[in-house]
Amino acid sequence: MIVFDLECRTGGHRFEGWFSSSDNYARQQERGLVSCPTCGSADVGKAVMAPAVARKSNQMPSVPPARQPQAPQSQAQPVPASVAEDKPAPVASAPALPPEAVAMFKALAVMQAEALKSSSWVGDNFAEDARAMHYGEKEAAPIHGHTTPEEAQELVEEGIEIAPLLFPVAAPGETN
Repeated sequence: MIVFDLECRTGGHRFEGWFSSSDNYARQQERGLVSCPTCGSADVGKAVMAPAVARKSNQMPSVPPARQPQAPQSQAQPVPASVAEDKPAPVASAPALPPEAVAMFKALAVMQAEALKSSSWVGDNFAEDARAMHYGEKEAAPIHGHTTPEEAQELVEEGIEIAPLLFPVAAPGETN
C-alpha cells in the first residue's frame, strides 16, 4: 500500500489517497477515477509531502532545540541552557485535559477506591476464586486481583461476570 497526499486543483482541498502502487494511482488518474471527496472535481494531483523515514528500532526520537522568538536588541533575554549548549529541549507533555475530564477521572478513582474497600485482594488467584464462587464451591464475595487476558476471556465465556478495574491497583504491601 502507498499513501499519497492529493490536492484538488479546483478548490485547493487536500486529502489522502491509498493505492496498491504508484502505477495503480497513475492508471486510476488516467481513467478519471480519482476525484476530490469534498467537491467531486477530477482535477486532482499529488500534493507536496514530506517523506516518511522510519527510525531504527534502537533510536530515541530526537527533539529539535526549542525555537525562541527573537526579542528586539534592547529587550534581549537569556537563551535557555539547552538551546545555548545545543542540547535537545525537554520533551513536551501531552496537552492538558479539559477540566471536566479531570473531574470525571477523579470521581471514577474515588468510586473505584470505595468499591475496593469492601473487596478482598486475591492476587493471582482471581480466576480460580471467581470460578469457585460462580459454581458455588466458595461463598460469593467481592474480590479483586490479577488475571491474564486469556483467563478473563474464559471467565466471560463461562458466564462469570467480571469487570476490569479502570485504574491500576497495587497488591497490599507493595505501595509506599
